[in-house]
Amino acid sequence: MKKLTLIAVALATTASIATAQDVVRVGIAAEPYPPFASPDAAGNWVGWEVEIIGAICAAAELTCEITPTAWDGIIPALASQRIDAIMASMSITPERLVTIDFSDKYYNTPTVIVGSRSMDFDATPEGLAGKILGVQVSTVHQSYAQAYFEGETELRNYQTQDEANQDLIAGRIDATQADSIALEAFLATPEGQCCEIKGAVADDPELLGAGVGVGVRKGDDALREAFNRGIAAITADGTYEAISALYFASSIYGG
Repeated sequence: MKKLTLIAVALATTASIATAQDVVRVGIAAEPYPPFASPDAAGNWVGWEVEIIGAICAAAELTCEITPTAWDGIIPALASQRIDAIMASMSITPERLVTIDFSDKYYNTPTVIVGSRSMDFDATPEGLAGKILGVQVSTVHQSYAQAYFEGETELRNYQTQDEANQDLIAGRIDATQADSIALEAFLATPEGQCCEIKGAVADDPELLGAGVGVGVRKGDDALREAFNRGIAAITADGTYEAISALYFASSIYGG
């Protein structure tokens, strides 16, 4: 897959409002999450979200440093100042807004259920009754599954989405719930041919959020607004769609 060079520009260039002494450490999940972020054979982080980080930081005149951080500790890492921002497909939810602030959204895609092609069910509590559903811990998907499916459905929690996918392939679970784009990437692999999208779950903004944004510490308004400027700039000048076209058949900015 071709990659733009915007990330190299953003991470290597010292900008007017961010000097070498105040690099913005942008936390991404240390666990691979293709096509958004994953390490290549050389250990370099690549993917749509990595390129979007570079583009936003360049547009906002921020000097950014990608900092892989374990997903289940990424908000504590922000609070303790080990990182300065989170760009790891983190949904903007009322629960998270109690602890951290968010920029404007930079994408918004549906949440879907994927299961074996050999099984006939839909993405509803009735369809998943008696099934085993795998979800990644500390995600909106875990919260949603606990609220809508737990009881009639057995839930199994995983540290990474890839682990849930592997158990789905092996038949140890019947289904998994995650972002549609991440699961479409899984379904496009040879191993993913076992499975199919059973449907999108019913929307719940309280649990699933209002899109994905950049997480920053409470009160860090200057940094939040800088990211907002960057997001607005790349959506206005076509950079956002140019990057997205390398990864997706249609826009994922959402409504």
